[in-house]
Amino acid sequence: MKTSLIPAAALLLCVASATAWAAPGTALRNEKLYSQPSSSATVVGSVAKGASVNILAKQGGWLRVTSGKTTGWIRLLSVRAGAGGLGKAGVGDVVGAATTRSDPSRVVAVAGLRGLNDEDLKQAKFNADELARLNALNVTAAQARSFARQSGLVAVKVAELPKPQPEQSSSPWGNN
Repeated sequence: MKTSLIPAAALLLCVASATAWAAPGTALRNEKLYSQPSSSATVVGSVAKGASVNILAKQGGWLRVTSGKTTGWIRLLSVRAGAGGLGKAGVGDVVGAATTRSDPSRVVAVAGLRGLNDEDLKQAKFNADELARLNALNVTAAQARSFARQSGLVAVKVAELPKPQPEQSSSPWGNN
């Protein structure tokens, strides 16, 4: 009888420790939860703006989260990490300040995010329809100048930056 309790206790311990490793977060907008870290994956649920989530993992531009009884992947920039909530000046507000309107006197550093991983790039394929859509948006230089004039923009001549030069080595062995 006692030997049958050991696997059950181990399972309970694993589940309890997995939730302990989860980091709290807050949804910044109404967002879908996907089965995989891709917007083309199956939608498994949704989270409402301001809902609390538990962050389980990060992959590229995606976070794996639980919200209520649903677990799925959400875009990284749709979640504010930390327990601060929306607009309560907690740690989460400082971390997520770049993703929402905030006090303009705050200084915030923002890191770029590409959102593509090696697997996405390996699976990339030429899409003639998308290229045709992009080419349909093409405008001539004259059309661009006309639009700029109508919008009150003026051309400004900017000096060209100097061409980069190779760094001079001070080593007697040159550039090894």
